[in-house]
Amino acid sequence: MRRTLLLCFVHGFKGGADTFGARSQFSQDLRQRVAQALPRVDVRVAVYPTYETRGDLAACVARFTEWLLEQVIDIEVAARTPSPTVDPSVHCVLIGHSMGGIVAADALLTLAGDRRVGGDEETLADELNALMFPYVQGVLGFDTPYLGIAPGVVAHGAEGQYAAATAAFAQITGITDALWGKKGGESSSAAAAKKPVAALPAAERSTTTTTSSSSSSGWGWGKIAMVAGAGAIASGAAVAAATAAYQHREQLTEGWTWATSHLEFVNCLARGEVLRARMARMTEAGQQLGTGFGNLYTQLGKTAAAEARKRNAAVTNDSKNGGGRGSPLAGLLPAGERTFCNLPSGQTPAGVWKPAVNDAATDETWAHMSMFDSAQNPNYNTLLWDARDMIVQWTEGSAWYAGSHVTTTTAAH
Repeated sequence: MRRTLLLCFVHGFKGGADTFGARSQFSQDLRQRVAQALPRVDVRVAVYPTYETRGDLAACVARFTEWLLEQVIDIEVAARTPSPTVDPSVHCVLIGHSMGGIVAADALLTLAGDRRVGGDEETLADELNALMFPYVQGVLGFDTPYLGIAPGVVAHGAEGQYAAATAAFAQITGITDALWGKKGGESSSAAAAKKPVAALPAAERSTTTTTSSSSSSGWGWGKIAMVAGAGAIASGAAVAAATAAYQHREQLTEGWTWATSHLEFVNCLARGEVLRARMARMTEAGQQLGTGFGNLYTQLGKTAAAEARKRNAAVTNDSKNGGGRGSPLAGLLPAGERTFCNLPSGQTPAGVWKPAVNDAATDETWAHMSMFDSAQNPNYNTLLWDARDMIVQWTEGSAWYAGSHVTTTTAAH
């Protein structure tokens, strides 16, 4: 029986159909190279459809594993495999970009019977299940923050983000002052008592809950409409702010819901102990089950290095000429050390991590988002070959691969 290696691609936070290049070109290019290197098996691609990256991570993992099961069952039924759970004709490699790599890792551990994944239970199964179905040959992350997002992602973008954040805060302040009735002589504490608890700093929430619940109980878009129409008694700026808020009330409400629900999905990145535990358990899976695990992480290259040299030279000249304090970014990490992901230390078991240098990107976020775009990533082909090599290494030496019968024709997928 000719066996099937299924490459399953999982996009990341708010990704979609074009995450892996236009019309998923990267997935097809990788399939072609893997098929050439593994001629004994039929290599296929399955791209997980656009999904809701919201709510609890465990729920996302459950939906993905259900979809994966359906894909594999269809292939096993078509192949008339006698015993797919004991001797499957399909092995899967789960390939995730960004947060999709965390979904993929948790899917493997869930299928292998680890009860810790996606929850707070402390009890583990000491031995993982080698008879997992579907069978996962390995997990390959592309710029997945398995150990969190590197601090430089924020630091190197702070200069541009500060101005935007300041402007946004000013707009929000204008709207909230109008909505909650704050007047020029009113104290901040009195105004805060009229705001919803969610709008207050964390330290103030506990002492303001009761007051704000009663004082804001009558708040709603009706009050905004009242403020927006009160041109005779309100300032022009307040009226303009309230009018804009009211006219875009649906978008604002949807935006707030979007932000809060999606933060649930990514909050796992703030739990360092869980991130490290996941890495340790993936290493155990490799030792017990022989499954592969790797991460190809973006790293800035030539263009970012050239821009850094120009920026530092400008700061130096400014200082010599008695100018201002210069750019707050001066002296930060050199381009060759700027990554989107935190990298493992020598003490952290983490599988195989390899840099994917982008010589065109000028910041970490650009490199992260454009790694599958050949027009924006000069090292696109290197990325393909590195991914192919990992998948081939995990597969070609296995008894499963050796047991696949070669046929004279190969179906196109």
